Formats: sequence, C-alpha cells, structure tokens
Amino acid sequence: MLALGAPMASASSEATAPPKVTHGPCQYTETPDDPAARPVPLPPDPRHTPSWGKPRVRLSTNQGTIGLTLDRAKAPCTVQSFLHLTTHRFYDRTTCHRLTAYPTLKVLQCGDPTGTGEGGPGYKYKDELPTDLPPAPSDPTGARKVYARGVLAMANAGPATNGSQFFVVYGDSALKPNYTIFGTVDDAGLATLDKVAAGGIQPDPKAPPGGPAPVDGRPVLTTDIHRARVTCWF
Repeated sequence: MLALGAPMASASSEATAPPKVTHGPCQYTETPDDPAARPVPLPPDPRHTPSWGKPRVRLSTNQGTIGLTLDRAKAPCTVQSFLHLTTHRFYDRTTCHRLTAYPTLKVLQCGDPTGTGEGGPGYKYKDELPTDLPPAPSDPTGARKVYARGVLAMANAGPATNGSQFFVVYGDSALKPNYTIFGTVDDAGLATLDKVAAGGIQPDPKAPPGGPAPVDGRPVLTTDIHRARVTCWF
C-alpha cells in the first residue's frame, strides 16, 4: 500500500556503479536514485544484530512530547536504523507531513526532512513484518489486520523499501500487514497525537468549497519535531 510511504525511486538509465551494501544481516543498501534528504552514512550492520532490549526515544515537538519505546526483538534491523538516524540528528527540525482520519486509518506520518513525503535517508533495507496481528473486524476477508492505537511502524513504498519515514497510530487501523512494527507510543505521546488529530486536516486547495472535511493531508496543527533523542539504549 503506497498510501503510507514515499514514492519508489525510478531506475537510473546510466548507473555507473552498484550501490553500496552493508555486509551484515540487515544489508542496508544505498539508493543512488533516491539520495539522502540529509547527509547520513549507512547504519552499522554487525554480524549479530542486537535482538533484545527496548531502547527509548523522545521526540520533542511543538505540540508536545512523543515518547517511543522500540522493540529490538520484533524488528532488530529497523530499531538499529532508527537509532542510527536519531543519533545522527536526522529527525531534528523535521515536520510530520501527513495526518489521516479515515474510519480505518488513523495515523500521523513523520520522518522526512523535506516535509513532502518524498525524502529519505539515501538507503533502504528489508522488512520485518508482523505475523501475530488480529484480523481487522472491518475486513471480512481477513487480509487486513489491526494496527492498534499506540503502534509505531515504518512507512514504505513497497517490499524492502524501508528508509526513514515512520507512522504512529492514534486510533485502531486496518492495514495489510505490510508495515514493520518496531515499537509503541507512550501515554504522553498518545495525548499529543490526540491533540494533533483533533485539530483536523488542512483542506486541499484544489477541492471545491463546501465539501466534506478532508481525511488525508497536512495536519492543521503543524507538528514539528524539534529534537529526537535516545533516552535509554537497553
């Protein structure tokens, strides 16, 4: 589902060298056709990716604090990348560019320094998809699962295209399990998300006047991440 990701980079017709790839199990892969929105090296990729512990990250925003607890056991490569980007200040001074308010999709999406939904870290890596999510009651086929309120997950543009963009779920959502879940949002963070969601979504300037309230777009309450900091590594 492309609705929760940055566009896939187009193939270059004049690639001169193969992209750099780390040698560990995560295989972070450079994306020359989709360069980094901010300079950042490829993450470390040790032979044994840390797979235990729950590091914590604090996002200090102009709307309030959003505390994140990451889960290495669920998604070790994703957590490793997210911590790498955080320590390199990749998320500092960025804007959460997308809010959705569909009945079955309630998320705030962040992580793009360009604020457009187009930017990333200049690399991609594999999915670590959930396998234990309950079926969404709204989908009788069982294909969509519940991404519960408080979930922290990666946005993507298709299989194995994770980068820097992520989303936080402020209301139970129904999605195909194509998005890596790598943590949760704390109570203070949920209060911040509820505040942003209650503020609504900016109308599309091209939409005719008098139409229904928008359900997808930039939040009315602009949400800027001033600082992202690791507060606990284990």
